[in-house]
Amino acid sequence: MSDCLFCKIISGDIPSNKVYEDDLCYAFYDIDPQAPTHFLVIPKEHIRSVSQVDEHNAATVGHIFAVIASLAKKLGLDSYRVVSNIGDQAGQSVHHLHFHVLSGRDMTWPPG
Repeated sequence: MSDCLFCKIISGDIPSNKVYEDDLCYAFYDIDPQAPTHFLVIPKEHIRSVSQVDEHNAATVGHIFAVIASLAKKLGLDSYRVVSNIGDQAGQSVHHLHFHVLSGRDMTWPPG
């Protein structure tokens, strides 16, 4: 999608601090971190949000969660939070499916 910020990051049109990349997903550090460790993992396929996950792309989402677990282990994260906002009211500012991974501080509940 030509006007999508995350699609531009995946294509290399916008620079990012890459954590990981494979054929299905891309991970990079957040430019405005909300925790000492804060990175995002996004599918390379443009999926608008969790609300558009279906039987055709569910394997990609499962793969992303396996990548998150692997990266957390590699980075030595014993405790972390995974967040995906769906829709404007929930705080989704980029309408491309993404998962925030936050660690390194106490996480309050309820969030927001």
